[in-house]
Amino acid sequence: MILIAMGANLPSVAGPPQQTLEAALAALAEAGIALEQRSAWYRSAPLPAGDQPWYVNGVISVATRLAPVELLGALHRVEARFGRVRRQRNEPRILDLDLLDYNSKLRRETPVLPHPRLHERAFVLLPLADIAPDWRHPASGASLAALIAALPPGQVVERL
Repeated sequence: MILIAMGANLPSVAGPPQQTLEAALAALAEAGIALEQRSAWYRSAPLPAGDQPWYVNGVISVATRLAPVELLGALHRVEARFGRVRRQRNEPRILDLDLLDYNSKLRRETPVLPHPRLHERAFVLLPLADIAPDWRHPASGASLAALIAALPPGQVVERL
């Protein structure tokens, strides 16, 4: 299972964040990345907490013949198509596409797999539960339910 987290909290050429995410799904298909499943959209407070707008987030599973490095490049090209420019970590985003897991592969080089912070993020784990409730963390073996139960307090995530 190949899993991608999607998020946005700034408008793009496609419109407000949720419309950007919907348009990004079509852009991924054009790039040869076929949607298999998608979660509901969720609204989440930014991490770390700050004065930026709240995010719209979701998780998708996809099928592709692209290897992890090629897939990450394709994700970055889709982000750029919508106007994303990477400047600093944790900045507001027009579009964020993160490769979470690639068929349970473990990688230490870019892209690091599984995503090194996915287990800390309610805005990833809760949407992931929509599409893969039996998913297990490839490195730790922890169940999704256990990861959700262990989330740090204070993360605000609401299903839209």
